Amino acid sequence: MRTIIAMALLTLTIVSTQAQQWGLYTFYATKNGTQAYLIDTNSTNYHTWTFSSSAKSAYSAYLTEDKTIVRTYKPTGAWNGGGCTGGVQKVDWNNNVIWDFQYFATNDYCLHHDICPMPNGNVLMICYDYRSSSEATQAGSSSASAFYSERIIEVQPTGATTGTIVWEWYLWDHMCQSYNSSKDNYVSNTAAHPELMNINYAGTGSLPDRYHMNGIDYNEDLDQIVVSMHFMNSAFVIDHSTTTAEAAGHTGGNSGHGGDFLYRWGNPASYGASGTTFFNVIHDAHWVPSDNPNYPDYLCGYNNQGGTSGKTAVTIWSPTYNGYNYTVTSGVQTPTNYAYQYNSSFSSSNEGNSQQLPNGNMIVNNPFGSIYEINSSGTTLWTKASANSSHAYRYSMCYVRGPVASIAADTDICDGDAVTLNASAVSVTESSPNYSYAWTSSPGGFISGSQNPSATPTSTTTYTVIITNTNIGCSDSATITINVHPQPSAPTITNNGFFISSSVATSYQWYADGSPISGATSQDYTPTQSGSYTVMITDAYGCTATSDPLVFTYTGIETSNSSPVFSLMPNPTSGIISLVGNFSDNTRVEIRNAFGMVILETENTESINLCDFADGLYFVVVKENNSISHIQKVILHK
Repeated sequence: MRTIIAMALLTLTIVSTQAQQWGLYTFYATKNGTQAYLIDTNSTNYHTWTFSSSAKSAYSAYLTEDKTIVRTYKPTGAWNGGGCTGGVQKVDWNNNVIWDFQYFATNDYCLHHDICPMPNGNVLMICYDYRSSSEATQAGSSSASAFYSERIIEVQPTGATTGTIVWEWYLWDHMCQSYNSSKDNYVSNTAAHPELMNINYAGTGSLPDRYHMNGIDYNEDLDQIVVSMHFMNSAFVIDHSTTTAEAAGHTGGNSGHGGDFLYRWGNPASYGASGTTFFNVIHDAHWVPSDNPNYPDYLCGYNNQGGTSGKTAVTIWSPTYNGYNYTVTSGVQTPTNYAYQYNSSFSSSNEGNSQQLPNGNMIVNNPFGSIYEINSSGTTLWTKASANSSHAYRYSMCYVRGPVASIAADTDICDGDAVTLNASAVSVTESSPNYSYAWTSSPGGFISGSQNPSATPTSTTTYTVIITNTNIGCSDSATITINVHPQPSAPTITNNGFFISSSVATSYQWYADGSPISGATSQDYTPTQSGSYTVMITDAYGCTATSDPLVFTYTGIETSNSSPVFSLMPNPTSGIISLVGNFSDNTRVEIRNAFGMVILETENTESINLCDFADGLYFVVVKENNSISHIQKVILHK
């Protein structure tokens, strides 16, 4: 993700009236409603989106850095109940629906609950995965009932209403059971397999909806996903660095464990471990951002009824990181306690979310109620009453109104070449932005204040530009790496008597007396006149080198008298020629055009078909043991 840079003076201006608050704008969408809002800390409306009455917001909505809403809704025909949504939309700042993706099928699958916009523009989605009673029995279920299992899909938008699933993970691939040794997924002790889901652990749900995922978050640094499951009262971490095939198994990915759970926390009874069950209905599992001063990179869950006297709480704990894995103590939930818990004064039996802010404050959302900003002591600093939203988020002024920077340039150049670095910015919320530019490089030595400077790096270099909208003091940065490739060595030319050859390269261009020869782009060239010949080669990166000149004296091409001797007829020909002579088993025949390019190669000497070629001069080249023994001209005239 890009870093939004807020200048100190701006920050002081924002918090001058409420010195303890963070940010300026709060974003939320009303549940089962047709509007989303961006309000400031005075609860003054800054921007409103209005949706179609047939596409009311279903569960979660997010405001991305390019000022686009990504939200769930429930289209006509989607499943009823179970938090099913079925549709995801992207809506731009001007209220245009730029993507409308629907994904559901009766008694098969349906999107539900939460989504997670990704840095690459794709969207992670939770999806019910229907499994029949016969499938459940074969998987080792002790109940002859169907299951609403779970599936996670990553969807890449491809059109206004289309998307490609580029990655997917199935909970059904990661079950275990100790109930029936003749069925799938059997293990002797489910407690020894925290990486798998015990298909026969009932939790607090009832079949077919036993798991009920409801929150999903993505950690770009770890390339991992965390999800919350209501009826398991737990959060689960899985590896996203796997391929889809690896996600279906137990090996592969950064962790080496495929699609198995890397970590789980909240209800140790769900896998037979000892310890306290901390969640009483969990939603909104997510990572605390790394810029939080109190709990950077911790995990967090919205604890609906797990606080004091059954009130709603926000529970934060420290996962036991071990590189891309987690340290797990056999039979014991780790850590054994949470690091922090905020106990609210309200009760929420379902939904809701929290957000941990860079100054240590926190947004706590009471679904169908109010949104609060609290400080690290739990003191309420700000309230938006009756927001009636499942999710709410606080953003800085620069996140909402700042520019989004980008750079365009050739990323592969040749040593000694210059490259133009083209910077641009988009500020969709601002009517007349005024930009300044500040360029630096790594390795250092490059500084510029131009929008599109030229650079001549001598080695691979990363360039960074900070673009500032000087009207509001908000900036964004973008980087690009320019790879510098060495010029190739100069080619050499070999005189083969009747044709000349270049040393091996990716592509070729022949020159006669300094002028390019049209069509002469093969490794070999057959001169038709005397002159000074050079060849320019180009490598895979577009870097070029030119040979020293070779003076070639054209004397015509004669048939040599050495054995084997052959005759060619008819010549000229209208298309079919025959070779008659003394040929061995190692004889091959090439047909070359006037530029020396091999256009046909054959072992058949009795009938050579030139009908597919244009009229003109050609050469018949006879090779014995891969060495040229005879050459003869042939005229094709159809």
